Amino acid sequence: MISPRVRFAPSPTGYLHVGGARTALFNWLFARRHGGVFVLRIEDTDTERSSDEMVGGILDGLRWLGLDWDEGPGKGGAYGPYFQSQRIDRHRAMAAQLVANGSAYYCYCTPEEIKARRDAGEKASGGWIYDRTCAHLTADEIAARERDKRPRAVRFRVPAGVVRFDDLVHGPIEIDGATIEDFVILRSDGNPTYQLSVVSDDVEMKITHVVRGDDHISNTPKQILLYRAAGAGVPQFAHVPLILGPDKKRLSKRHGATSVMEYARQGFLPEAMMNFLALLGWSPGTNQELFTRDELAAAFTLDGISGGNAVFNPEKLDWFNQQYIMRLSPDDLATRIKPSLEAAGLWSDAYLGDRRAWFVAILELLQPRATRLDDFASQGRLFFADAIDYDPAAVEKHLRADGMAAHLAALDQAFAALPAFDAASTEAALRSLADARGVKAASLIHAVRVAVTGKTASPGLFEVLALLGRERVHARLGKWGG
Repeated sequence: MISPRVRFAPSPTGYLHVGGARTALFNWLFARRHGGVFVLRIEDTDTERSSDEMVGGILDGLRWLGLDWDEGPGKGGAYGPYFQSQRIDRHRAMAAQLVANGSAYYCYCTPEEIKARRDAGEKASGGWIYDRTCAHLTADEIAARERDKRPRAVRFRVPAGVVRFDDLVHGPIEIDGATIEDFVILRSDGNPTYQLSVVSDDVEMKITHVVRGDDHISNTPKQILLYRAAGAGVPQFAHVPLILGPDKKRLSKRHGATSVMEYARQGFLPEAMMNFLALLGWSPGTNQELFTRDELAAAFTLDGISGGNAVFNPEKLDWFNQQYIMRLSPDDLATRIKPSLEAAGLWSDAYLGDRRAWFVAILELLQPRATRLDDFASQGRLFFADAIDYDPAAVEKHLRADGMAAHLAALDQAFAALPAFDAASTEAALRSLADARGVKAASLIHAVRVAVTGKTASPGLFEVLALLGRERVHARLGKWGG
């Protein structure tokens, strides 16, 4: 294979969403697999809806995922500029070229005229495509309209015949040119349409493969005709199936977060999200699920993309995130959770200094139970804060039981007498006291857990007691014992 040049061309009318992120990832993986070039081009011609904030959001999302681009904003390149709004003169030049070689023509029909003819045609036969009124104007008729300075659009003259292409995902696709009307490529205000601008940019940027969503399949025949009319090579196309929600409808906000950076804020790891997105509609041909970036790039092929729509499974994403959290080293994990601990008012620089060993022990205790990075703040609060919240139902069930206050007071005294306050010593003391007082050890364990954590569920109780330390355990047991 020749070294491919692929592009991701988002419109900055919104942040980087999950579907766009997966499209970018597939392009990036394809380029990395074959030693190619990954181009980032911002299609910002919708000036009313585009904004610098959205551009920044897209760039942030790509950077968070680790999708570094070889050419584009902030990188430059030989085929810039990489903002479509800065390339309009080039788009107009292609339109002029197509008019000059007879592949396109001026259309002087007003929107009102078009609407009237369309309405009449649809009423009469149920369908209508542009009737080529302006394609049949004589030279004198065109000259007269030009003298009158009539507004004019430029329409592409769709040739007769079938447009065929071999989609690298779906296989051969054919569209009869008779079903495609002579479409506008340059509006009467001088602005190019999507079809013209994307082809013009792809030609000048020497794009060899276009990997994009299935929703663009209907655009492909028109664009192929434009490539051919301009005398340019036609890139290969790979149309990626859509991502659906669990209800099998197109993924949208009703299914939860759709912006990639929302997932970052929710405590997902970028490497987990990358791995998850790669397997949404692509298979390596094996049962392997966990991949590093390099492993994904080495394994990725376009023919591994499924022709069917992929279903976004939030539980599977949680699973991937948990797997990657488990693989983080203590130092890496500490760095990643620091922002959420700071936001919760639970951070201390001593955790990476004098109290590092204690802090790392807590992280290792919580790590198997954490699904997201934020879980370390919520589950670790009992260690990092003096005051904790108590579940009223748990208090009523386990701490208000008959005689439990006296049992807890006795246990507090037993703990105070221990030479060493560690997991083994506290467990032995609790079980010995339970036997001596004729209370079930399980009942006492449940009560102690609620007393020191505020909840009925926690990591192993005796590991928790050891990490809390004698003083904190004494303070919390003393609140309920008496």
